[in-house]
Amino acid sequence: MTVWAKRMTHSYTELAGLIPTTGDHTGTIIDASWRRCGGDYALDPSRPGLTDLLTGMELRQSCEEAGPLLRFADPELDRLHGIVGGLDYAVLLADPNGVVLTRRTAMTTERGCRRWHLWPGAIWSERDEGTNGIGTCLAEGRAVTVHMNQHWRVGLRYLTCTAVPVHDALGRLAGALDASCIRPDSDGRETALIRMALTESARRIESRCFMDLYRGHTIVTMGEDEGSSAPMLALDDDRRVVGATRAARLRLGAQPGDELNFCLTDGARSAEVPGFRTAEKAVIDAALTASRGNVTVAARRLGISRSTLHRKIRALSAADAER
Repeated sequence: MTVWAKRMTHSYTELAGLIPTTGDHTGTIIDASWRRCGGDYALDPSRPGLTDLLTGMELRQSCEEAGPLLRFADPELDRLHGIVGGLDYAVLLADPNGVVLTRRTAMTTERGCRRWHLWPGAIWSERDEGTNGIGTCLAEGRAVTVHMNQHWRVGLRYLTCTAVPVHDALGRLAGALDASCIRPDSDGRETALIRMALTESARRIESRCFMDLYRGHTIVTMGEDEGSSAPMLALDDDRRVVGATRAARLRLGAQPGDELNFCLTDGARSAEVPGFRTAEKAVIDAALTASRGNVTVAARRLGISRSTLHRKIRALSAADAER
């Protein structure tokens, strides 16, 4: 049996006891990542060392390409480190290529974090370093915790990493927000709390990016969502939907980066938009909630007449009754 095969056999039997019980199918994510590492990437899990850090010039270029993301992420990184820093966690922001753009670490752990490349300029793509928090989060497009022996590389088994995706104002994957520890508890008890904090910060970063791009527009929240993206729409003066976050686009059936331009009052055009009725209902529900059920106030917020809003409410109620 080869070294790779031994590593695979040994670690797969350990997964059940090592995966934190967060209820998010972490085991499936790790399993899929390991298959990519062994098959698609042909990575040697016993290879020592990490990919060299980027040069200062290369890192500056990556930061410039991130655009306003760094500016909006800065206060969230400070807030996050205030929450998890006492547990010896470093907080990192990486771009879509897995390049760490910025970090927050305690003075007492800086030497260890630099040694383990929890540092700006490090490249944590899954293709380069195998299963890891940042790289696997970016590959899967969803939150993940990689705890100690769940890392593909043997040399990374001392780390615990939790990462969540961050999306830009057009719903595209903009990077990953990560909290990593070089001295984790073996049972990973704190990972659920850390993931909640990361998810909330990712939503805040996306919301700030969205409201900055669509400043001057009416911003409507489409109810609640448990993921790292906040379901928000941007309406222009004619109440045409011109912007949507990642979560909102999923409800609309629109792809990240796609141009949006449809009107809440244009029934014929709206019917052509996938998922529009669901989105329209969410917008109306949000307006009614904000106005405490006052239809007149809700209609004013949406920029439509009271009679139009009543008609839409009746139509949506009838559609729901037919289901």
